[in-house]
Amino acid sequence: MRLRIIFMGTPDFAVPTLRAILEAGHEVVAVYSQPPRAAGRGMALRKSPVQQAAEETGLAVLTPERLKSAEEPARFGSLTPDVAVVVAYRLILPKPILDAPKYGALNLHASLLPRWRGAAPINRAIMAGDTETGVAVMRITEGLDAGPVCLEARAPIGADETAGELHDALATRGARLMVHALSALEGGGLDCRPQAEGGVTYAEKIDPAETRIDWSRPAREVHNLIRGLSPYPGAWFEIDLNGKPERIKALRSTLANGSGAPGLALDNKLTIACGEGAVRLVEVQRAAKRPMSADDFLRGATIAHGTVLG
Repeated sequence: MRLRIIFMGTPDFAVPTLRAILEAGHEVVAVYSQPPRAAGRGMALRKSPVQQAAEETGLAVLTPERLKSAEEPARFGSLTPDVAVVVAYRLILPKPILDAPKYGALNLHASLLPRWRGAAPINRAIMAGDTETGVAVMRITEGLDAGPVCLEARAPIGADETAGELHDALATRGARLMVHALSALEGGGLDCRPQAEGGVTYAEKIDPAETRIDWSRPAREVHNLIRGLSPYPGAWFEIDLNGKPERIKALRSTLANGSGAPGLALDNKLTIACGEGAVRLVEVQRAAKRPMSADDFLRGATIAHGTVLG
């Protein structure tokens, strides 16, 4: 049988799952997404990636600011869903909405629960130096990412892999996993197990104060920060260029040989000393410019051996 699904998601991470559900032949009776937000230089209202993808296929899209109004649970329930599928929707589902679907609500989360519950699991896994992560389909309960896990798929994290690269890989893998979960649900064989009580960690939202590179940290921590915040929001440092300070984002790096005072350029190729060891910057971005390789950057900016980065 085809399941009647309400899909709830907002960012581009959720789009592959929406498309995979449609390709599997299920009936998406409505899509919920965050309302359009002001963005860009002109601050024009911009629809979320999920809303754009849904409208391209002719799906009805609902964008309530909140779900706790008296009217919203009634509207949700009137759609008579079999199940709600939630992928990075960014609103907490109140109990009346959780109780409305016949089979409850399933969430796709980008970590191996209970590690990295919360808002930024991909970034936090890389920033912590994890070598493995994954995606999990869980039943939603009233606790934060605390529901029983139904299916999971593991994924290695490469030594130089960025959050953006891991994001794309997990979005694809997660879409396949959710389709498998829905297939099992159709057949009555979706078994879910409580999460382990130990090993719980929380992936807090990225605080802007965390994004400035602290060169006094060990090189591996600096490297993990750079790749864990790439491409957004981006780890950054400051340097004087053309007589004035400029903020530069570091988007890619690799561990390098060398030592020196923290922030010291050890050569003319952006090898920078850290509190222990060194990193070589591979890709950077100047303000209002496109990302560029270190070689291209150095053609227009001089960071000579002995320069100290702030």
